Amino acid sequence: MNWFDLPIIHFINSFAHRSWIADAIMHEIATSNFLDGAVLMAMFWWGWIEYGKKNSEKRESLAANLGVCVLAVVLVRILALSLPFRERPIRNPVLHFTHPFTSNPHALINWSAFPSDHAALAFCIATGLWMVSRRLGTLALAYAFVTNVPRIYDGIHYPTDFIAGALLGSAMAFLSRTGIFKNAARTCLDFLDQYPAYLYALLFAWTFEISEMFSSLRQMAVLVAKSVMLFPAWQVNALGIPLLVVLSSLLMWMRWQRRKTHALSHRLSSPRVQ
Repeated sequence: MNWFDLPIIHFINSFAHRSWIADAIMHEIATSNFLDGAVLMAMFWWGWIEYGKKNSEKRESLAANLGVCVLAVVLVRILALSLPFRERPIRNPVLHFTHPFTSNPHALINWSAFPSDHAALAFCIATGLWMVSRRLGTLALAYAFVTNVPRIYDGIHYPTDFIAGALLGSAMAFLSRTGIFKNAARTCLDFLDQYPAYLYALLFAWTFEISEMFSSLRQMAVLVAKSVMLFPAWQVNALGIPLLVVLSSLLMWMRWQRRKTHALSHRLSSPRVQ
């Protein structure tokens, strides 16, 4: 335990186990996907409509940030797996941590605490909003701070976990201004202008996954990995063939819709014979 974390976590932990209501509120803020991610995504959509439709560069910046925040989470997870394992404060015997009434001492077992992926994602999104609007971004940064401090109270993270994740996330957000991400965002937005129904459906699904820290995608990835390791190859292939058929049917339907749209536009644009 370093000299920086110890006094801060002891001070914050001194308020725990005094009131069941206070502990329950702090635990809910620390673990709620709605409070952690969905509110930030609501800010994102507000910024998309308020600033993105009026300014193409701001819309590109917001679109690029949706891709960069994924890289921020991936980078943090790589660091967490590569660096020496760090046990959560709630299970660290050296701290003599006072468990809040509603805390779960068995949460995130075998998951290293450093750095915080929640902080990285929240601050990457908030910094991306700050680059579009100083007022909206400052509100988002303040909200990201307020919703991550309860994770220290709940014994999920140390202060340095939170600081490292926040700095990494904020630094990664500035990648959205680089050429490669701006070009990728511009390409996606061109597709959005041509097929808004398709891309807005994908944007909804993507921002939903961001709001819940990609928990659904991670669960599906774990299921696939377990299927590959535990079940015979013929069973995995039997599952993959129907998925391939569904994907192929979807691509064929999208191609048919595209040809139908082009034929209709050509018919409307061609001059009528009197």
